[in-house]
Amino acid sequence: MNKETIVTLVTWTKRLLGFIAFILWGSVIFTISQSAAPFMEQAPYCMASTMLIFGVLTAAYKGLDYWSLQNKA
Repeated sequence: MNKETIVTLVTWTKRLLGFIAFILWGSVIFTISQSAAPFMEQAPYCMASTMLIFGVLTAAYKGLDYWSLQNKA
């Protein structure tokens, strides 16, 4: 693959992953908020799911950046 194709592929993959992560996060938060439990019991699940989802997204972004930099040389 040439450099331009890799940059375009990485850019659109990041956008797609970001969109999927946001939709997933929204649905998880919505599901947790529909629970009958009080907020103090829901808060740890909200925080943990947010950290997990966006941690995986960050790792995917770093991996894509690493891959694109390796193929530029």
